[in-house]
Amino acid sequence: MTAVNAVCPIVLLILLGYVLRQKGMLTESFVKSGGKLVFKLLLPALLFVNIYEMGDLAQVEWNAVIFCVAAVVVLFLLGIPIAAIGTRDPLRKGVIWQCIFRSNYNIIGLPLSAALGGEAALAFASVVAALVVPLYNVFAVIALCVYASPAEGKKPSVKKILLDIAKNPLIIAAILGGLCLCLRALQYRVFGRLVFTLSRDLKFIYSPLVSLKAMATPLALVVLGGQFRFSLVKGMFREIAVSTAVRLVIAPLAGIGLAILMDRIWGLGICSTVTLPGILCILGTPVAVSSAVMASQMGNDEQLAAQLVVWTSIGSMFTVFGFVCLLMATGFLSV
Repeated sequence: MTAVNAVCPIVLLILLGYVLRQKGMLTESFVKSGGKLVFKLLLPALLFVNIYEMGDLAQVEWNAVIFCVAAVVVLFLLGIPIAAIGTRDPLRKGVIWQCIFRSNYNIIGLPLSAALGGEAALAFASVVAALVVPLYNVFAVIALCVYASPAEGKKPSVKKILLDIAKNPLIIAAILGGLCLCLRALQYRVFGRLVFTLSRDLKFIYSPLVSLKAMATPLALVVLGGQFRFSLVKGMFREIAVSTAVRLVIAPLAGIGLAILMDRIWGLGICSTVTLPGILCILGTPVAVSSAVMASQMGNDEQLAAQLVVWTSIGSMFTVFGFVCLLMATGFLSV
């Protein structure tokens, strides 16, 4: 039920968007405008607030944090040959590549970590989010730029890719959130207390950001449902099957197995009831909802991206349940 309760709301909101589109309550122009709104304003607000609200970093299990970051980097590199094998369509390669390394960590990972390991696991997962979520977005911009469909029909240059990364709203939000964290730490070091905080001293700015954060996930899912087409599954079966299998089964199985092995050999403290929920969520949750929005906005195959969000979300209800039961049966988790 922990796994089902974490994933089902996502599937139901996507289904709602699909039904509303079929009933004519969502138009094509609304779906496109909604996608831009989510990508350029709502998701950046969500990312900024999540990073800004992080707590004390003193008690963090840094070995496990480093493992999570390393796992994302390895999956990013492995995504290159997997994307090449998974499809011949250049506009789909970046979408598959993104699916391999980018999990739905903010929307599913944080609440699922709390459900599996309590407040301590949520605190660890939040620290991981501060490092991994910006990394997801940098890697996603790279993957989607490399295989994008530019208007002039030319491959994007390294300069253009770097410029797109610098201009990406999610990257900017992550940097601003990180600067706020550094400012908080500096105040403690210099004054021994918080002299200034955005949430307390500029509440008229912070409160709207929190409201925008609350809008981000439901609107992104409804818009995604409005883009979804069941009729396209047949023509994308190979891409969906490869991406879903790697995202939900191969990556978590190999990653968690490696973490347990490293823990047994070197005693790094990677696998505990506090850290393992976060590791599972990095490796085994469905692809991020924002991946479909980014694919649409950056000239990739938005239909495949939407299909991958839907099918990895549906599949994760079974795979996450299976991994949770397996880890509980072997004593690594105790819910």
